[in-house]
Amino acid sequence: MLLSFPLAFIGVPEGIIVVVLLVLLFGAKKLPALARGVGESIVEFKKARTDLDAESEKTEAASKPLPSSDDKSAS
Repeated sequence: MLLSFPLAFIGVPEGIIVVVLLVLLFGAKKLPALARGVGESIVEFKKARTDLDAESEKTEAASKPLPSSDDKSAS
């Protein structure tokens, strides 16, 4: 979330400047391919994060000890 804080201050004029710089740097013909690559990277990152979260939940559930009948009688 640290990255989203500075991005909150980008307005319309700054966004236009960024778009103009991108067009100047990469050219109008390469921008769709560049955007497609960024989109695929984001999708892959989200998939990896979801898989990692699911795996960590499995390991947390497996590492929790099951309550035994001895624990109930001690209470």
